[in-house]
Amino acid sequence: MLDFEGRIGVVTGGGTGMGRELCRQLAAEGCHIAMCDVSLENMEQTREISLQSAPEGTRVTTFQADVSSEADVLAFRGHVMEEHETDHVNLVFNNAGIGGGGSFLLDDREEWDKTFEVCWSGVYFGSRAFVPMLVASSEGHLVNTSSVNGFWASLGPMTAHTAYSAAKFAVKGFTEALVNDFRLNAPHVKVSLVMPGHIGTSIVINSGRVLGRPDPKELPDEDIAEVRARMERMGIDAAGAGNDDIRQAMQDRAESFRDDAPVTAAEAATVILNGVREERWRILIGEDADALDRMVRAEPEEAYEPAFMERLLTKTGWQLGS
Repeated sequence: MLDFEGRIGVVTGGGTGMGRELCRQLAAEGCHIAMCDVSLENMEQTREISLQSAPEGTRVTTFQADVSSEADVLAFRGHVMEEHETDHVNLVFNNAGIGGGGSFLLDDREEWDKTFEVCWSGVYFGSRAFVPMLVASSEGHLVNTSSVNGFWASLGPMTAHTAYSAAKFAVKGFTEALVNDFRLNAPHVKVSLVMPGHIGTSIVINSGRVLGRPDPKELPDEDIAEVRARMERMGIDAAGAGNDDIRQAMQDRAESFRDDAPVTAAEAATVILNGVREERWRILIGEDADALDRMVRAEPEEAYEPAFMERLLTKTGWQLGS
């Protein structure tokens, strides 16, 4: 699909990050956009930004939905059909995601399940709802966002990362299986698997809000004890830090993840859209993703050893995250 003008694109998680940038860049090319997100405020900002550079007549619509709820996703599909007066769409970006539920053993099950449901079920429900509308088009493309944690289930040897990694592995397997399924049964529909490394987004901040956590600076004193315990498990000595110091450190970390990343959300969206144009089914984003992909393939038995992480950081020069 070389030309996005006049097409209809569906974007989940369009309120911030890569979702916002996908909306903005697609709209700038004259693609009509239907986005969903849990935040109406963030979506309205995306809509305003997208329309600023869009050709006259470009439609950008918003719909509040939690992609972990199939009822919400189906309601979103109904909204798209009604607001865009269509029985088909051309592009579907299952982009929404959160982080959380790192430890299967220690973390709250509700948080674990929510993280898995947003990151996996959101892709599954989005595909169930919108793939028939892609099939109904003359040319369609499904884009599912996994992660480097879809082929490396870790953030390093001192951090458990189970819910997010399990979901992203599921997205990877599902999307790869669709390559052949579409070729056999809907050859006019293409599929792409996106695997970003560390991209500058607000996922750390947004995830806490979706999971019902207070912002770091508002974290109650009784919750700081668990943060300290988690830091100790990671080998970080927090004995001399006061509660406010820990709150500030958590806020700084979330903001640094967004602001100091090696790849911006805008750059990532451009890579994704170029991959769609080139009909590539596998889209890695970032030098860290490229390096990690090569290293895991070359030495899979070593992938979860401390020495592997040391070699990875030497190659990339930064801490991984997605």
